[in-house]
Amino acid sequence: MLKNIFQKLDLMSQSKRYWLSIVFSGLALLLAALFFQFYLEELPCVLCIQVRLWITLLVLVASFGLIDNKHKRLVLAAHVSIVLVATALIERSYQLLGTERGFVFGDCGFSLGLPSWFAIEEWLPWLYRVETSCGYTPEIMFGVTMAEVLMVFSICLFLFSFSIFVSALVAKLKNS
Repeated sequence: MLKNIFQKLDLMSQSKRYWLSIVFSGLALLLAALFFQFYLEELPCVLCIQVRLWITLLVLVASFGLIDNKHKRLVLAAHVSIVLVATALIERSYQLLGTERGFVFGDCGFSLGLPSWFAIEEWLPWLYRVETSCGYTPEIMFGVTMAEVLMVFSICLFLFSFSIFVSALVAKLKNS
């Protein structure tokens, strides 16, 4: 049974659907963030913008995995990158949730802390400019906040992408 699960996960790791699902999920999250920012006037804090940056990287890596799925080592590197981005998303989501709930205390200013050569908040201010301090995230529905949704999404992404990565790695080692 475990062998069957690994085979299915390995097939999924080679599928364009896997990469497309990550690309579309990331784009949907970014569009939702913009909807909340511009339509509902919920301004983003520094943690929100950092989450957006990680989600953008997620979309870029998944796009690369979608485009170049012939080179096994590069695809494996893309799988590792997705797992690492998911890990970073868990950490940022935890900080966001902790700030909202009061179990994490930290300085949440208006600076992203990026180097001057990567001034993305100046290049794309409509997407990456910090506009408020941290403290809360908007309610999505039924009392569930954006921070809670991000936490669940990040954990699910990590578990799923880690499983896909392990199955791809096992298949590669088996075929070597």
